[in-house]
Amino acid sequence: MPATQRLPLLDALRGLAIIMMFSFHFSYDLVAYGFAHWNFYTDPFWLNYRTLIVTCFLSVMGMSMYLAHQAEIQWPALRRRLIQLGGCAALVSISSFFFAGERWISFGILHFITLASLLGIWFVRYPIIGLIVALSAIFIGNQFHFTLFDQSGLHWVGLMTQKPATEDYVPLLPWFGVVLFGSSMMYLTVKQGWLPQLQTWQGNGWFAQRLRWLGRHSLLIYMLHQPLFLGILYPLHLLYR
Repeated sequence: MPATQRLPLLDALRGLAIIMMFSFHFSYDLVAYGFAHWNFYTDPFWLNYRTLIVTCFLSVMGMSMYLAHQAEIQWPALRRRLIQLGGCAALVSISSFFFAGERWISFGILHFITLASLLGIWFVRYPIIGLIVALSAIFIGNQFHFTLFDQSGLHWVGLMTQKPATEDYVPLLPWFGVVLFGSSMMYLTVKQGWLPQLQTWQGNGWFAQRLRWLGRHSLLIYMLHQPLFLGILYPLHLLYR
């Protein structure tokens, strides 16, 4: 989003989602190194917590996308963003191949955001159609499952009968619906004249400013936080194992 169109509230919401992501991933790393014994694959708490975090990120993404491109699609900024996201997604896949083995990340959150950014931009000027597609994607992605999509080459679509063995998985369906729903809600906010009310919140308090900073640097933070966590926990693992 261009700096002149940034909405402090969205940056703060994204920053809050990052803090939740920190708590999730650090807890996951504690389990990986044997410091805790939670089950992230079957425990409803952790499954629902992850769903909440991803929902927060992607809905804010949709809102930001609408604000940034509502008047005119900013192609140079979009190209730069896609290159950044695609490069980071490739780096995640390559590094996870060496560290996670068979559970490497072939289509995780960054892969999804890259594709959703490319597809979602076409619905910014057609928010009503976007809302219909959003609700359809959420419904279809949650209610329909076919063995056809169990093939590894189609995992990115969703609609599988079982989740693939990977450390991160955010398929197009139903999650693209969450992005478009966020975009449609921001359209409604602008159309109803509610945007100036949201703009009055500048988040000048200490905590709000930190949230906004996190939200403005979310991609860099995403790429760095896990190596940092692992760098802290690995020596402790060697010391206390």
